[in-house]
Amino acid sequence: MKWLGWSSLAAMAGVGVWVFGFTPEDTNMGFVQKIFYIHIPSVVAAYLAAFLVALGSLGYLWKREAPYDRLARSSGELATLFFGMVLATGAIWGRPTWGTYWTWDPRLTSALMAFLLYAGYGLLRAFAPPGEKQARLAAVLGLVAFLDIPLIHLSVQWWRTLHQPTTFFKVDQQGRPTPAADPEIYLPLFGAIGAALLLFAFLLVFRMKIQAREEDLAERLAGHETLS
Repeated sequence: MKWLGWSSLAAMAGVGVWVFGFTPEDTNMGFVQKIFYIHIPSVVAAYLAAFLVALGSLGYLWKREAPYDRLARSSGELATLFFGMVLATGAIWGRPTWGTYWTWDPRLTSALMAFLLYAGYGLLRAFAPPGEKQARLAAVLGLVAFLDIPLIHLSVQWWRTLHQPTTFFKVDQQGRPTPAADPEIYLPLFGAIGAALLLFAFLLVFRMKIQAREEDLAERLAGHETLS
């Protein structure tokens, strides 16, 4: 925990200095383009959280074991957090780029749908009676919510959209994917993604430890009430 916490803090500080002190400004968008270094890592972390919710949900439906449910529950909270960051940073980026903070663009709308699904997942966890039934319902919702992730990613290919397609990589003459941007753009982006994943790992482990302690306390209280 301490190693992850200090590593993620140092990584974010280092990437912040790198991005805001040494990367060039975009010719068209200027300084606001630097939100790109927060937006893209947030997308990666949100996708990872959604995948872990689905993985934990599938594992719980199969095995009915608490660690799978704990993974899904903790990842669901992080999915809500990072999809919220995706929407917020996208709005900041969209204002100077498109002239508006929000438009019902297919990618934006599907990302909003994901945020609402995982927020609903959190509400189910918070207000449904605890126990196996809550875990099963949450597992089903976690799997359904994950179906929106391919929709988000492929929406720019399936429909006409203001959001630019994935253009970070291009295919060279030998058919190999290579970065489409200069090293001073993509290297700090990779650093920012790494920092975001370190933060994600710290938050996930921290939340799962809290959840394990909450479950242990609930079991002890239930045993005490039975004895009383």
